[in-house]
Amino acid sequence: MSNQPLPKEKNIYETDCPILYAMEIIGQKWKLPILWYIADTEKKTLRYGELERKVVGITATMLTKCLRELEKDKLIKRKQYNTIPPTVEYSLTKRGKTLIPALESVYKWAEKQMKK
Repeated sequence: MSNQPLPKEKNIYETDCPILYAMEIIGQKWKLPILWYIADTEKKTLRYGELERKVVGITATMLTKCLRELEKDKLIKRKQYNTIPPTVEYSLTKRGKTLIPALESVYKWAEKQMKK
């Protein structure tokens, strides 16, 4: 690990710093819990309503915003079924699945810290 200072950049997506790049994509309050719950389900997909119930405290507007951003960043995929009312399911992409081991490590670290 390099102890280089984080570079100051005009556009975070143009940075050479992996930490800044990652935080731009997943650093918002609700994105990690959304990814965690999608990954943690046995069927590997969650419907919008299920996510809304699992991510306690999130508003419908914020959930929609985060889901759109995660889809834009290719971490989740959205599948809509032509039913009435419309059914929408979310699942991790291959890129999103590569993030899960890091989330598991953070989860284990936090769990230990909370016990202290």
